[in-house]
Amino acid sequence: MRIADVLRQKGASVATAGPEMTVTQLLAALAAYNIGAMVVVGPEGVAGIVSERDVVRQLHERGADILDRPVSEIMTSVVATCGLAESVDDLSVLMTRNRVRHVPVIDNGHLVGIVSIGDVVKTRMEELTAEQEQLQAYITQG
Repeated sequence: MRIADVLRQKGASVATAGPEMTVTQLLAALAAYNIGAMVVVGPEGVAGIVSERDVVRQLHERGADILDRPVSEIMTSVVATCGLAESVDDLSVLMTRNRVRHVPVIDNGHLVGIVSIGDVVKTRMEELTAEQEQLQAYITQG
């Protein structure tokens, strides 16, 4: 299955943050959308990605003052991305190698979606279920 298929099933909307958004505003947006990460978009496009884990680690290292600082100070600026034509298996490898849980999807230089590790697991489970049903039908039809 390709990333385009995953986005077709789950939807392509992406919650984004501006680099100047404060960490407190980021946390409010993450809670409002019930998500774990947001893509940071600046004038040049994708500037980074910031997750709940980034916030927790920075709170531990720098204290509560980080809450009033801009997201650009805590975001990951080197972002692992994928394209619409890539396979879910390739994305799984990318996520494992880079130790990331959220990957923005880029098409022709534009942000067109985001895929999480949960999306990957759900897709794989659906594929396994379909395979199992096909095998059962083959066996019972004899």
